[in-house]
This record gives sequence, structure tokens and C-alpha cells, in this order.
Amino acid sequence: MSKVSTALVIGGGIAGPVMGLALAKAGIRGTVHEAHPVTADGAAAMLSLAPNGLDALRVIGADTAVTAVGHAVPGVVMADGGGNRLAEFGGFPGLPATLAMARADLFRALADRAVAGGVPIEYGKRLVSVQESPEGVTAVFADGTTAGADILIGADGIRSTVRTLIDPAAPGPEYGGVLSFGGYATGVDVPAEPGVMYFAFGRAFIGYWRVPDGRICWFASLPHATPMSSAEVRQVPAADWLVRLRELYTGHVPGQVLLEHTEPGDLMAVGAMERMPSLPHWHRGRMVLVGDSAHAPSSSSGQGASLAIESAVELARCLRDLPDPAAAFSAYERLRRDRVEMIGGDAAAKNKAKAGQAGARPALPDPEQMFGPVHRHHIAWDEPATAGLVRG
Repeated sequence: MSKVSTALVIGGGIAGPVMGLALAKAGIRGTVHEAHPVTADGAAAMLSLAPNGLDALRVIGADTAVTAVGHAVPGVVMADGGGNRLAEFGGFPGLPATLAMARADLFRALADRAVAGGVPIEYGKRLVSVQESPEGVTAVFADGTTAGADILIGADGIRSTVRTLIDPAAPGPEYGGVLSFGGYATGVDVPAEPGVMYFAFGRAFIGYWRVPDGRICWFASLPHATPMSSAEVRQVPAADWLVRLRELYTGHVPGQVLLEHTEPGDLMAVGAMERMPSLPHWHRGRMVLVGDSAHAPSSSSGQGASLAIESAVELARCLRDLPDPAAAFSAYERLRRDRVEMIGGDAAAKNKAKAGQAGARPALPDPEQMFGPVHRHHIAWDEPATAGLVRG
């Protein structure tokens, strides 16, 4: 195989536009193909982007665009369900602050930055099949059109079509035992310093922070025996979900008060909390996976978006430096698999605790143990990808 010069990127959420920008920086022409007719700006819920994700965005010149749509939450406070503080963390010197933002805002910011950077994004392109040859790959879309390039990159999320084309026997998403919800509490007297994210553990867990308009944004989990899709969750009236959440958080500090001050119209019903188990195969032939299609760690990690961004930049670096797709894909997987699976495994343990399937909560590690190896990760773009492989 010859060195890659063109790529098809399937999926226009988070990993897709980042992949397009990273490919362009590596000297590869990439086109993003998104199944939805427009940018997925109706996506519910909030997310956080950690220092490692922002560091990777800086490599491709997208950090400023994303910073503009988020608000900084550099501090973390751990507490119990009785309101007692257990640990505090103010961030690491020299690292940017974690940003909180609406998922839809991040989608739009990345798509706009990609287009401004010369990356084409074609909408309404739902992938149905792929044809490979010794010379390249051809994508076939539901509207009857096709597109060809040297390689195809699956950035199409946790229910990836590309994953099933690479390996029809690949596992699908693993349900974490809880449904995820978020919301805004208004007019509530809960101590919440601006710029601090709070995590309150107990019989139930709730996270929260104060947004710039003074409201408190919270996220919580409701144990549920069977998974429900986002669409199925939204079919249930928000008022009904609030009744169940308020019952679960009765006596919880400050969960009870936050839920009492949340109106049905301010509830965000997200759906099942899921993660990707370890995949046997990240690539085959001229196709490879990136982001949630390969390693969605679940929202309990606080790292889903950041890991997707990291992987897109690392894959582009490998494609830049290694002589053919097979070598580049193998190097990319070696550089990424251990890290993403470690973070995903930690998130799985948190999911069990939220679902009431774990024993007593262990003692909290110190901030360096919790955040250091994750937040300090840096992709050495200016070094050859092979240097990272030598260092392990």
C-alpha cells in the first residue's frame, strides 16, 4: 500500500470534525460525511472537556473556538450525601481549566472550525456499505451516492456502522445499569462557588456546578434494570421522571433541594449510560475506528469527548509518519488502547456504584492519583509517531 493522501471520515459529531482538521494538518485531504441532515445541534445534555482534550485541540488550532462556547470549572469538590466535604482540588498548575458546555455547542463549534479550516462536511450521508480494493475504498450511502479515498475512518459513535463492517462479531455498547438525567435548578440556596464542579456521593450520586446565569446545572443517574434509548426516555413525561428522581434523592444533600427546584421543562433526559467494552479489532484493511466507535468510556469518566479528540489527533500523526495504512493503524492502536481501556474500566466501576451494584465506597484517592495521569496526557505532534512506540 502507498502512503495515504485522502480519507473518508464517517460521522460529524465530535471526533469527525477533529479528525478532518488533524488530517489536514498531516497533509491528508479528508471529507467528513454525516448521516443527519444538519449539524447535530439538538443533542441533549452537558459535557466537560478536560485539560488533555483541550491540549489535543490546541495541536489542530481548535482550542480557541471551543473555549469560546464553554465556561471554566477548574475546581473539584468531593462530598458525601450529608453535605460533608471529603476532598478538594483546584487544578494542576500549567494546565488549562476543565470546560463545561452544552454538547450541542461543542458540535457546532467543531463543525464551524473544520469548515473554516477547509474541511468539507457533507450532510445527509448515511453509510450503508463499503467496497475495498487494493487501490482504495468506496463508501456507499443510503441516498445512492458514493465517495472514494485511500482509507475510511469510522467516527460514527457508539452505534457505529463502520465497527460492524470491520468486524460483524464486534460487541455493541454495554449498559451501565442507570439512566442519565440532567437539569437546571433555579432559585436554590445551595453553596456552589463559580468555577467549581461538585460531586456528592451517598445512596445516590449527583454532580453539579453553577452556570454563569446563576442557575445550578446538575447531572444524576437513576438505576434502571433495562436500558432505554433517548427517544424512549423522552416519551415518558418529564414530570414523571422528576417524581422518581426526587424519591431517590430524598434526604440527599444537596440532591433533594436541587431536584425540588427543577421544573419539568428544565429536565434533560439523556438515556442509558453506556460504554464500549474492549474491542478485538480497531481496524481491518483500509478501515479504522476513532472516538466512541472504538472506546466510548461512558459519561462517568468525564473523558468521552477528550479521548475522542486525542485519538483523532494521534491517528493523524500515525498516518503522517508511517508508510502505509496497515502500519499506521497498528501504531495508532498501540499508542491508544491501554490508555482508553484504563479510563473506560474506571468508569465502569463508577457505573456499578451509581447503579447500587458495588459495595461500600472506597476511600477517595488524592487528586494526583485521580486526575494527574489523565489530565497531563500530551500528544507530541512534532515528534515522529514511532518515537512514542519506542517509549511505550
